[in-house]
Amino acid sequence: MLTRPPALLHSLFPGCEWQHPTAERILYLTFDDGPIPEETPWVLDQLADYKASATFFCVGDNVQRYPSIAQRTVAEGHRLANHTHHHLSAWAHSRATYLQDVAQCQQVLTERSLLEAGKRPLLRPPYGRLTWPLLRRLRPQYRLIMWSVLTQDYDQNLPAERCLHQSIAATRPGDIVVFHDSQKARRNLRFVLPRYLAHFAEQGFTFASL
Repeated sequence: MLTRPPALLHSLFPGCEWQHPTAERILYLTFDDGPIPEETPWVLDQLADYKASATFFCVGDNVQRYPSIAQRTVAEGHRLANHTHHHLSAWAHSRATYLQDVAQCQQVLTERSLLEAGKRPLLRPPYGRLTWPLLRRLRPQYRLIMWSVLTQDYDQNLPAERCLHQSIAATRPGDIVVFHDSQKARRNLRFVLPRYLAHFAEQGFTFASL
């Protein structure tokens, strides 16, 4: 999978957000698949070192299992968002099943008061997979968030140094950058994230939530 998705994808999924081009030195860091005790608290510590805000696309089942980590994430100024309840692929499940799973995750986030009041909720489809019928159903309710930089930290065959180099080389102001607070990403995440933050902080960048 490419670090920067081709522009053709933007036109195939109209209404999805891929980046926010700007002359300002700002990046939108996002973290998928948490919260989990093995990785999310460590990520929060790294972000705190740089006064960085981020958006966490949460699996609803993980929020139910680890509510205190989700609460800490919000308390430290980050934004939580929907990544379905069971990390479903839209290409592998019926439309009804997928929509129910999205709704279940949203209900968990709402009932635990983990969403920012007055803001349109965010949704990132797992694997970036959507269908046009689902896009039409979801777009009126959610901001559908994709990405402009995929770090590929989850790729256990990708050397950590290469993961860092290609992530830095691909990044532009206004990019939406994907990391994963998951055990699968642990090796690359723990090498790349602190160095990525340090590099762009030294370049005068700030890190904001969506």
